[in-house]
Amino acid sequence: MICVETIGKIRRWHRVDKLSISKIAKRLSASRNTIAKYLDGEVTQPRYKQRPKRAPVMGAWVGKLEAMLAADALRPRKEQRTAQRLLDGLLQEGFSGSYPTVQRFVKAWHEERRHGSGAVFSPQSFAPGEAYQFDWSYEMVDLGGRPTPVKVAHLRLCHSRVFLAVAYLREAQEMVFDAHDRAFAFFKGACGRGIYDNMKTAVETICVGKERIYNRRFLQMCSHYLVDPVACTPASGWEKGQVENHLLRLARIGAGDKHPAVAET
Repeated sequence: MICVETIGKIRRWHRVDKLSISKIAKRLSASRNTIAKYLDGEVTQPRYKQRPKRAPVMGAWVGKLEAMLAADALRPRKEQRTAQRLLDGLLQEGFSGSYPTVQRFVKAWHEERRHGSGAVFSPQSFAPGEAYQFDWSYEMVDLGGRPTPVKVAHLRLCHSRVFLAVAYLREAQEMVFDAHDRAFAFFKGACGRGIYDNMKTAVETICVGKERIYNRRFLQMCSHYLVDPVACTPASGWEKGQVENHLLRLARIGAGDKHPAVAET
């Protein structure tokens, strides 16, 4: 079934990677008419009605189970808990899932560690147009003689280090979309990849490793601009270190200094 995320891939494969409709159809095991339908115009979401989906059972329990597995990894093998014992521990804290759910998660977690090559970091050198980084900061400004807290969206090009900061009174999803629209107009184009933290306006569920379930409207925006979204590992600010360091530098600037390339709304 074609989903919003797959439509974004179709558009990027065709318009960025220059793959033909036939090659995309073969890659996805779909008909060429289906692929052509989603390449026609600005279609960024399926036209058919989807059945309501159950929320992932793990949900907020992902972090708890990962912490339990990480603690077990430091123990001798004989002292490590089985999936059933891990489930028992979660059930005592209110978990409502089943054994197969926990077993699949535990297996995937161990597989990722087995095939991994240690800590992975995002490269700090980027090609022109390859990627940008996005983050929020919280500032105090003088509006009409009264100190007012504002939320500032920062988009920074990873290659040229050019950035745009847009101030808002709220940190809502509409503000995220508006900031991207202003930034891409200011940059005169979009990048192939966008690097984000796991903000609620973009990420609905954090899965194992780098897997994420993104917000549907956020995926539509990325599909429209042909951007491939990448979410950082929780508590790993170095994966978008440029914008993190940029915010630290701005924090040291006095309140009376002017920031370059700032749009206010």
